[in-house]
Formats: sequence, C-alpha cells, structure tokens
Amino acid sequence: MPRILITGGAGFIGSHLCDRFIAEGDEVICLDNFLTGSPDNIAHLLGNPKFRFVQYNVTDFIYVEGKVDAVLHLASPASPIDYLKLPIQTLKVGSLGTHKTLGLAKAKGARYLLASTSETYGDPLVHPQREDYWGNVNPIGVRGVYDEAKRFSEAMTMAYHRYHNLDTRIVRIFNTFGPRMRLDDGRVLPAFMEQALTGKDLTAFGDGTQTRSFCYVDDLVEGIVRLLRSDFNEPVNIGNPDEITILQFAKEIIELTGSKSKIAFKPLPQDDPKVRQPDISRAREVLKWEPKVPRLEGLKRTIGYFKGKLGIK
Repeated sequence: MPRILITGGAGFIGSHLCDRFIAEGDEVICLDNFLTGSPDNIAHLLGNPKFRFVQYNVTDFIYVEGKVDAVLHLASPASPIDYLKLPIQTLKVGSLGTHKTLGLAKAKGARYLLASTSETYGDPLVHPQREDYWGNVNPIGVRGVYDEAKRFSEAMTMAYHRYHNLDTRIVRIFNTFGPRMRLDDGRVLPAFMEQALTGKDLTAFGDGTQTRSFCYVDDLVEGIVRLLRSDFNEPVNIGNPDEITILQFAKEIIELTGSKSKIAFKPLPQDDPKVRQPDISRAREVLKWEPKVPRLEGLKRTIGYFKGKLGIK
C-alpha cells in the first residue's frame, strides 16, 4: 500500500502510524487541523519526500490528487477533557468526518480503516469486553458525544462495506499510552505522570477500584497495521488485557518516578466506566497479534518523554 492517507495524523497515535509507514517506504498524506494534535508530533517528518502534511478539517469535502491505497480515519478528540470541551466537533468528526473519509476511500478504490474505541462498550455489563458485546452506553450523558459518535462511525463504515462493497476495517482501541501524549489531555496516565513528576497529589476518582488496561503505543501500531493488511471486516479489539485498578496504577507511577506524592480522591465523573479490559481472542486468532511490551517497561520509556516535556533531568 504505497500511498496512505491518515486523518488525525499529527495526533498521539496517528503520528506513530505516520512514522511506521514512512519507515516501511510508504508515502503518507497526513491530514490534521491541530484541534487536539500537535505540529511537534510530525516536525521530524516534514523534510521527508515521502511525507506530505495538509492542515485540514476532515468534516469538509476531501480532495486528493492521484491514487490513494488506504485511508485511516483517526481524527477525533479522544480524551474526556477534550470531548467534553468540544462536544459538537467530536460529533461532527465522527459523523461528517467519517462520511467524507469513506467517500474518499470509495472514490479512490482504497482500503478503509476506522479507529474506533473501547468506549463503544460504554460502562460495560460484560467483562472482559468481546467484540460481539453491544455495549451499555448512555446516549444523552456527557460522554455520549464521544461514545455515540464512534458507534455511528462503526455503523456507517459497515453500511459502506455492505452497500458499496468497500473494503473496510474497524479497530476498537483500548487505553493506549506512550510518548507524544499531551500532558493536559485529561487521561489518567498523563495526569498521574505530571502530578508525580511535579510533586502534586495524584487525583484518583471514586475509590480507585475502577480498572483500566494499558497498551504501549508500539504494540497498538503493530496491531493496527496487521488489521489493515488483513482481510477481516468485523471490529477487532486492540489493547493489553493486563488489568489494573486505578489505585494500584497510581501507586505504580509513584514508585517508578520516585515521587513523594500522595493520592487524593475526588468524586467519580458521570458514566465513568467501572471496568475496562479487552478480550483479544479475535486479534490473537485473526491477526496473530498480542502485546509484547509489558506495562512497566512502557511506563519507563514514557517517563523519560514526560520528563523532557516538563524540563526535568
């Protein structure tokens, strides 16, 4: 697939995908309007003849000269602090943006990959979460703008697959971490990192017994690439099934950073999932994929990045 278009390509995950395809000799067209992405994430690619950046809002009509072999739609606010601040933009990029990118893939005869999310499962009543679980989502709750945008994206992607015979893929991304995460994106890992490295109390919501499962970004990228190159059209969970409570995670961060920070508790946000753990049986079977980087190893790599961002030696 020598020519690949990635929306949200200046974001945390999108920029790592740009790196991966460029490293393999592919040509990458990166679309981003920097709503939540950053020029810093792609600055090292700007002089590369295989890389082209276009500052663009993907909810508008997308025109690209020449052939396109694959379209990867990653554009979207993806953290609670972002989609609660940008609810309309989140809904628009999940609906209009998905429609526009699917239309481009159809016009070019390109393979299409939608970056969906574990949030399609909502606050799940099934644990761990399998792809055949329909979810438990509050459509009018504050998180509904993200959850339902992604659920609609999946529905539209499957409609294009069934009605237009478009060659589509859907990846449901679980909690992912690594370099290029924003310190202020509101997700638990960068929040804990910033608080621990600067000596603040780590903020745990509720009683800290809710669980998450953290996947290192390199593993996620490998899973996405394998899915793109597969012939599988149904959704596939990509994440690390190593589950941990938020309280345990906070203690882990404090220990790894050598911080003297304490843990402070605040009320649990509305509709915050109590559990989150992927069942990756499908990824193992179809893609021969499973995560390779242990959480502690990934955290050590990520601490160095955040220290650099904070100016800490």
